[in-house]
Amino acid sequence: MLFPNFETLDVFGSVEILGHIDEYHLRFISVNGGIIQSKQGTDIFTEPVNEVDYSGVLLIPGGQGTRLLVNDHNFIHMLNQIASQSTYCLTVCTGSALLAKTGLLDGRRATSNKRAFDWVKSVNSNIGWITGGRWVVDGKFYTSSGVSAGMDMSLGFINDRFGKEIADETANAIEYVWNSDKDNDLFAR
Repeated sequence: MLFPNFETLDVFGSVEILGHIDEYHLRFISVNGGIIQSKQGTDIFTEPVNEVDYSGVLLIPGGQGTRLLVNDHNFIHMLNQIASQSTYCLTVCTGSALLAKTGLLDGRRATSNKRAFDWVKSVNSNIGWITGGRWVVDGKFYTSSGVSAGMDMSLGFINDRFGKEIADETANAIEYVWNSDKDNDLFAR
């Protein structure tokens, strides 16, 4: 799910990893479709949300765009519908603030970017926010800390779904040193 001013690595780190799994067909969606620009100025063509099947894996990035969207009632309502229907929902960085605003994380555990943690926590206090987690899994919801943590979370997701061997092979294929300990976030210190 893309929106203006999303964080580029939040999306493409996970896209690189999920794209190595044959079972996944990647699609970029946004509210109305068309070109969406990241905070770093990267233009991505997206499909409108009303033209896609919501089952499967939904990835919600963070970035400066979350600050406005968290107060956009129509966007949050639409996101609630999509995330409710998804088989799995993954958030990177402040993408967890958007998911938190939907109420779907109420009573669950989650994390977010440690540099924006106080703001994210203020969006919804009905969540067990984990300050030290690199990523947190609660049911179908995976939330990660900031930016590059999304890559660790995505590999953790692959590990949970397809096994450690596939996760390790994927990390090796992209020459990435995977922090496979979801409870160890060096940036939380």
